[in-house]
Amino acid sequence: MKMSILDRILLLIATLLAAYQIAVGIDGLSTVPTIAYSIAFGVILVAGLLLIIFGLEVLDSPIVAIVSSLIPLSLATGLVWHHLPFFKVQYLVFAILWLLIIVITRVLHAPNKLSLFVLIVVHGIAGLTIFLLPVILVLTGRALPRYLFVSAGGALIGLNGVLLALLNAGKPLLSHESIFRVLPGLLLLMTATLVAGFALST
Repeated sequence: MKMSILDRILLLIATLLAAYQIAVGIDGLSTVPTIAYSIAFGVILVAGLLLIIFGLEVLDSPIVAIVSSLIPLSLATGLVWHHLPFFKVQYLVFAILWLLIIVITRVLHAPNKLSLFVLIVVHGIAGLTIFLLPVILVLTGRALPRYLFVSAGGALIGLNGVLLALLNAGKPLLSHESIFRVLPGLLLLMTATLVAGFALST
């Protein structure tokens, strides 16, 4: 499917937003959250550039499942490390282990059902972490309401993850054309809400 000029513009804006977030960073973070957030937005940056250069067909590559999982795992790890220090090491270990499991299932060409199950578990847990943690922080008065933009970004990450996971497993919820059509806008909206959430909360 040929990418339209509008799609390229949307991807370019998403890429610029990710680059901006990497450049400005987030105040008051320790080393691990800084690295985690940089990885997440770095993946968005690189993914956006690859999509602009090579087109949406690059999403059919098996490596997409690995790369796309880095975004929720990194963001969730950064959030947990920063806001739940008593659970930070356990979550970091969880993120690393599940990323390794994803890599192994892809390298060894595991059955589609197993690969899909692993991806759903990873995106489900990481996505829920990104979505629920800011909500809890806002409800308990530990964060401003505008931090809920991060929750919105988490929900969009989950949606992106499910669409890509099912696409790569050969069981897409929507047709290839439909997924390719909505993905640039979805990626931009996801990036914009995350950047807004982090920027407005500092």
